[in-house]
Amino acid sequence: MAHFPAGEETPLTFTRLVLVCTALLTAACASISPNLPAITNAPASLSTEGRIIWHDLLTTTPAESREFYGELFGWEFERPPSSIGFGGDDSYMLIRHEGKLIGGMLDANILDQEDNVSQWISVMSVNDINAAAGRVTAAGGEILTAPTDVGSRGWMAVVAGPDRAIIALLQTRMGDPGEADPEVNGWLWTELWTDDVDRASTFYAKVAGFDVESLPVDGVYQTYLLLSSRDKPRAAVLPHPFEGELPVWVNYIWVANPAAITARVPALGGTVIVDAQPRPIGGQAALIAGPSGAGIALQTWPVKQEAQQ
Repeated sequence: MAHFPAGEETPLTFTRLVLVCTALLTAACASISPNLPAITNAPASLSTEGRIIWHDLLTTTPAESREFYGELFGWEFERPPSSIGFGGDDSYMLIRHEGKLIGGMLDANILDQEDNVSQWISVMSVNDINAAAGRVTAAGGEILTAPTDVGSRGWMAVVAGPDRAIIALLQTRMGDPGEADPEVNGWLWTELWTDDVDRASTFYAKVAGFDVESLPVDGVYQTYLLLSSRDKPRAAVLPHPFEGELPVWVNYIWVANPAAITARVPALGGTVIVDAQPRPIGGQAALIAGPSGAGIALQTWPVKQEAQQ
């Protein structure tokens, strides 16, 4: 969990392009009919509803993005088998960290769009994609892409909450990955930054069966809501810390030293949105964007960690 000062400006690409890029991604899926690879080689459960189980990077600079994330976090990129993806080329690649699948990367240039549509897309597990889509509309959300068979990965829908923040829902075909402790330079946490935390948390409680708990954070936000399932926190909802920006799901990477990471970002072609800074509850956090403008957050964990990278 990180907290950034309200009122600061962020690059347009960090939040305002979420809607357009996701709409274009879903249009691409509909027209190309991809056979996306499974998200794990060793499924441990059929599903863990409400858990963020995958992240896809939509980028207009795939080569530069591979170098950027590889240099910063040691991530590795690989081409799926020829029968998987968007046609057997490098348009879709898998991302590994320490040998484990953690995400994918889509070359947004195949969409042939003039706008920069780069963005990280969060993917949430559901038990039944059709039932979940029905709950989305019943709770006041919108189905941007109807439940679609995406091959080995399973069945996916892209939806928007009442605040228009966008997330993908996935019923895996072969099962979800097992739950494991986070690792340095791997995914750590997910937050929804929104203008109506009560409405948003109520919506996702109906869609994914979350228990909602208020976590007091003195002197920062009056409201920080944890979304939990199976007695484990899965994500959080908080007031948007940046004025004038659209609601957005924000993904965090656990790093030992955010300042050491941000110092390398410009030379690798990225942008530092918010420099490394202390968090009110302890530790440090930062916001960066990759070469294509896709934004991501960094933070230390646990909050008293003093390790240096």
